[in-house]
Amino acid sequence: MASKISVVINTLNEASSLPRVISSVKGLADEIIVCDMESSDNTREVAKKLGAKVFTHKQLDYVEPARNFAISKAKGEWILILDVDEEIPSGLIKKLKEIIKKPKDDYYRIPRKNFIFGKWIRHTRFWPDYNIRFFKKGTVSWNEVIHAVPMTQGMGADIPAKEEYALIHHHYEDIDQYIERMNRYTKVQSQELMKNGYVFAWQDLITKPLNEFLSRYFAGEGYKDGIHGLTISLLQALSELTLYSKVWQKQGFKEEEIKKNEIRTELNRGIHDLKWWMRKKLSFLGKFF
Repeated sequence: MASKISVVINTLNEASSLPRVISSVKGLADEIIVCDMESSDNTREVAKKLGAKVFTHKQLDYVEPARNFAISKAKGEWILILDVDEEIPSGLIKKLKEIIKKPKDDYYRIPRKNFIFGKWIRHTRFWPDYNIRFFKKGTVSWNEVIHAVPMTQGMGADIPAKEEYALIHHHYEDIDQYIERMNRYTKVQSQELMKNGYVFAWQDLITKPLNEFLSRYFAGEGYKDGIHGLTISLLQALSELTLYSKVWQKQGFKEEEIKKNEIRTELNRGIHDLKWWMRKKLSFLGKFF
């Protein structure tokens, strides 16, 4: 008897997006589980009309705890996790069907094609963007930390980073959406930092955003994604600045003296790192600029 696949989708006010993701799994899913976090639109009604089994979870700022609840409701031997802004291509459907016929591993990481501001981002640390999404039930679970890597049991493998096997992820449609999510995510992340004992240091307002930009734009070759890569790298740096500023806020906007030699040291270090990366990538950047 063939193994059954349950597709698990978490939602919050996603009535307009739900038909796209559900229609993409019709040739794969034996069961579709939609776990809704108290939507105020008609998400649950749309899910039922599309043939999904619908469950409700209390509303949260992030999805991880509700994801475990949704998985517990699935009956299939294999679980495929999808976000509502994703869809699965026919090549990946074929690949997953092949896997469950003769599975060699317990869980699989799947590559994702991230579309940001209307373009597939092939660099800027957004490809292949592997995520553990397909697994035998009971081998993978999520802890309650935002954007944390899930916990696994058994052996895992990567599905090849080929376009035909990649989840299509409609990541950020516009700047407003990016800013809204950034504000929501950094709120939770700042709470996690403080819970783990982090104490604000003003140097992090310089080093964290700069390191994020350098890792995206230079190390991650974001310059190859053109204006998209530059904008995304700067927005990710802004997210880091926002995160550590929120920790400062939560700790009471405590004032402290910043000596001129200290700020000079931090800025010089940043300039040194920037120059190093520019020299390393100068051959390409010379053509780009």
